[in-house]
Amino acid sequence: MALKVKAKERLQKVGKYAGSYRYQLMPDLYTALTQEKVIREAALRSGVSQGVMQACWDAAGEVIKAWATEGHSVALPGLGSMRFGLRAKTVADVNEVKTSLIKSRRIIFTPAAELKNELSSTAIQITCYDRDGELVKRVTSTDAGTVEDTTDSGNITDDENGSGNAGGNTSTDPDAGGGGLG
Repeated sequence: MALKVKAKERLQKVGKYAGSYRYQLMPDLYTALTQEKVIREAALRSGVSQGVMQACWDAAGEVIKAWATEGHSVALPGLGSMRFGLRAKTVADVNEVKTSLIKSRRIIFTPAAELKNELSSTAIQITCYDRDGELVKRVTSTDAGTVEDTTDSGNITDDENGSGNAGGNTSTDPDAGGGGLG
């Protein structure tokens, strides 16, 4: 099994490389599977009927939604866990705390080690096309398979526009970043 990616030569219209052609990587064969297809396959693999699988699927979805909205991090079997969080500004004075400090609500997914290992060992196949759509070459990954860890550690790292990651922030600068439900 391999992740399939295409590299298409495209004219860059903005930024540092404006006016030049550069190869841009993008997903090649990624499609959204329907819920019905997933349920049908899970029923086949588990040996239970599709009706039972549908009922279990619906119930699990409702439980995950209910517990996540209560502030829990919820396990997703074989995948990791998910939780809700937010991005918000900080304030120095408790009297300034209000919901308008919240800039966005987020869904935070923390992958399981097994899932990260699976991704790191999955080959990546890149098919390169020139600006005319002609096949130029094919490449298969030989990299170390490093998986970027995008999960929050609970610490805020402020970005340039003043919104940090959800978690505990000790900054008193109102534009310094996050805070909230991490």
